[in-house]
Order: sequence, then C-alpha cells, then structure tokens
Amino acid sequence: MVLVDDGLATGSTMVAAARHVRERNPRRLIVAVPVGSAQACGRLERDADEFVCMAVPEPFFAVGEWYVDFRQVTDSEVQEILKRSHIPVESLP
Repeated sequence: MVLVDDGLATGSTMVAAARHVRERNPRRLIVAVPVGSAQACGRLERDADEFVCMAVPEPFFAVGEWYVDFRQVTDSEVQEILKRSHIPVESLP
C-alpha cells in the first residue's frame, strides 16, 4: 500500500492514515510526500516500512509555500478525478 500526501506539516493526519492502513495488515506500507517538516518526517519514518520525502527544508513554515498553486480541491473535483481514473467512488473507504 502506498499513501501519498501533498506534504507534511505536523504529520498527524498521515500518522493516523498510516496506522489505520497498518491495522489492515498490508504486505508493505510506503508513505511518500514531496516536502515535510523534520519533526513530521521523523514520525512517519517510524510508522511506515518505507518513507520517501523529497525535501526537508529548514526552516519549515508551511506545505503551501512549496507550491505555485495550493488552492483547495472541492469534493466534486475529487469525484470527477476518481471517475476519470476508473476507481468506483462507492468502493473507497
């Protein structure tokens, strides 16, 4: 199982996701993010079999500062993307 996020500030949401997935006994749990704080990355290294983070800047202020466009995605946009990817929305947790 691969969990991906746009970045880690505190890492709390990804830790919760990783622990939830871990309860389902995946063969392997990989967490991948483009950017994260040193503290958050340290937390995830312990919760994943493999952790990949492309940048751990110091100082770290916010995930959004690493994106040109960091606007929120609406539920309908996500549903449309999932439809195009052929993933049945009903099958998602």
